[in-house]
Amino acid sequence: MPLTALSLPLNEMVLTAFLVFARVGACLMVMPGVSSPRIPMSVRLFLALACSLMVVPLLQPRLEPTLANVQSWTMLRLIVTESIVGGLIGILAQIYFWALQFMAGVIAMTIGYSGAPSGAIEESEPQAIIASIITLSALFLFFVTDLHQEVFRALLSSYSVIPVDSGLRPDAALVDVTDAFSSAFTGTLRIAAPFIVFAILVNIAIGLVNKLTPTIPVYFISLPFVLAGGLVLTYFLLPELLTFFVSEAGVHLRSF
Repeated sequence: MPLTALSLPLNEMVLTAFLVFARVGACLMVMPGVSSPRIPMSVRLFLALACSLMVVPLLQPRLEPTLANVQSWTMLRLIVTESIVGGLIGILAQIYFWALQFMAGVIAMTIGYSGAPSGAIEESEPQAIIASIITLSALFLFFVTDLHQEVFRALLSSYSVIPVDSGLRPDAALVDVTDAFSSAFTGTLRIAAPFIVFAILVNIAIGLVNKLTPTIPVYFISLPFVLAGGLVLTYFLLPELLTFFVSEAGVHLRSF
């Protein structure tokens, strides 16, 4: 009898920890910074376990009624649902960085600096050096300004908005992802707008010079000036653009 009395709370505790790990671990596996391929998988796993065990005492009173008489097939459904919810929260946090990576590639292309690829920060595929600098700077500010704590706050708040036994609403999730993509690409397009305008003006000027002097290889002569102008523009605008990105990302993360 005492053995049975002890084993039941232990089983409920293990199931609670596993359900918390399904949501928290899925979020950490795709959130900015932690999901980088530069971080070993074992480090990411231990970080997810540590964060999950840290919040288990806070969430155990909410999950105990759900796990009182849970069946095996219900437990499997809960694990899948929790993993999807956690992954969705991580994707919503990562969307702004995906948009920034895309626009950073556009910036590198507009200033003529896309021909020398380097190691990417958030992806395994190489990207331009300017794009890597912009992505690394934004990721650094993401942690310095404590925006990663907003992701953890959203995780804890998600248990009130989306309880464990409530199920997942695909229509609401699709609306959230669509709105996040729209706001992310709109915000990052504002970041890349000065460089796009610079590229348009420079190409128009180069085209006019080429029409006036068709025998001179204008492209090769103008390339150093385009690179120099783009680097000067990056030097003066990058701090303000990164501040704008952190502000927009912070507003997005706090709206979860």
